[in-house]
Amino acid sequence: MKRYLQVAAEFENLIANGTLAPGVRLPSVRQTSSSYRVSASTVFQAYYILERRGLVVARPRSGYFVQSRPAPTESLAIVSKRSIDEVDGDSLTIRFMKALRRCAHPGLGALEPSAQLFPFDRISRSLIAATRRMASSRNALFAGEAEADLRRQIALRYIVTGVTVPIDEIVVTSGALDALILCLQVLTRPGDTIAIERPAFHAVRDAVKRLHLKVVEIPVDPHRGHDLGALENALRQHPVRACWFMTTLHQPTGATLSDERKEALVRLLAKHDVPLIEDDVFRELHFGLKPAYPAKRFDSNGLVLHCGSFSKSLVPGLRLGWVAAGRYARRIEQARWLTMAQASVPVQCAVADYLEHGDYDRLLRKLRRELTFLQSRMVTAVVAYFPKETVVVRPQGGIFLWVELPEGVDAVPLFEMAEAHEIAIAPGELFSCGSEFRRHIRLNYGRPWTMNVEREMKTLGMLVRRAMAAQRTARHTKRESAKQIADEGA
Repeated sequence: MKRYLQVAAEFENLIANGTLAPGVRLPSVRQTSSSYRVSASTVFQAYYILERRGLVVARPRSGYFVQSRPAPTESLAIVSKRSIDEVDGDSLTIRFMKALRRCAHPGLGALEPSAQLFPFDRISRSLIAATRRMASSRNALFAGEAEADLRRQIALRYIVTGVTVPIDEIVVTSGALDALILCLQVLTRPGDTIAIERPAFHAVRDAVKRLHLKVVEIPVDPHRGHDLGALENALRQHPVRACWFMTTLHQPTGATLSDERKEALVRLLAKHDVPLIEDDVFRELHFGLKPAYPAKRFDSNGLVLHCGSFSKSLVPGLRLGWVAAGRYARRIEQARWLTMAQASVPVQCAVADYLEHGDYDRLLRKLRRELTFLQSRMVTAVVAYFPKETVVVRPQGGIFLWVELPEGVDAVPLFEMAEAHEIAIAPGELFSCGSEFRRHIRLNYGRPWTMNVEREMKTLGMLVRRAMAAQRTARHTKRESAKQIADEGA
């Protein structure tokens, strides 16, 4: 066993047997390095392992602390059921989307990684070749060939992840969101109930509102992922027609379910004959050597509709996605012809060409290394510029950090202050039907680190500190007013 794993295992045993109780601060990196006779780098790796397992939490400028373990899932499984129409979240969503277009510095709030991380020259050559082929052939024939080539390449990508998907099960769409909404349209009718995550990708709320659906919200822990106890309760108590979950690199928390818990999820849904719409657009951006398997890998009943995209891992903005739709493939295909615009034929052809000849796996390895570095830089910036009470969990991949702000700092006013400084961020209330995440923000680290990015983080940290100071002043004024009233009454 590698030394950092040994150190992590010893601390894990100390936490498990109660020697290190919840809330206790771990020895400093220097102390642990000296007592275990290992390098500081080894200690950092060990502490990072413990953090990924949800056993400890890093607090800026304070060190690592043993995480307060949650109660058993059944006891914290709070399931809310409501109509999206009851929630007035549209105005914030619209304000957020406008901020992305209006601000001079939208990168921290962006939805995708920066185009600067991708090989556009190589993709451009494939697009040019596809356009020439299209001009010299009959349109319909070329379109059929392009989609068949792309579906074949997608099926080969599934084999790499240990999943066998028949080509006929794959339906190509104009982006992953189109695939996800298409699945909802096929599986539900107005008034039906679906299970979504809390917090959840903000486009989910818009989609279910447009389709006039009701939701039950299943809590997602940043360390362990989905609360399967809450889901089981929801399936027993409500007529859930489908689930829309991100089981790998969940947005916005970054949580990834273990393979064992993904398998348990699929078994639970199969028991109730409830399909899973698996939103899996970030899976290729995992940081570990071992790929994160999709829940689709454990599906033997055709109940998992696995939706993917190339916009996060190959070419942002080209709007190309798909769904491996299991037993629903034929219905999804028919619905696509009736309701959805077809994916761009030259784009399909170009991406298929790149997957076959462009060394996609080499690109992914390079991209993962770059994102690992960029995540580290952003975490360092949070530690340097934000108050020490700020909590950030480092996900095992993706492009987002889910940041919990200090007590008293409301993310929506912070969003407004940041916008006044031409900086766009995503406030936590975007990701829930309620206000549970009013102290959270989502930050995108998927762009090259420059002095401008550093300044944006410094400005944002300054705004958080300013909000904390204003909150302390307001509390002090309130106490003084109450004391004065009490004195006058006496």
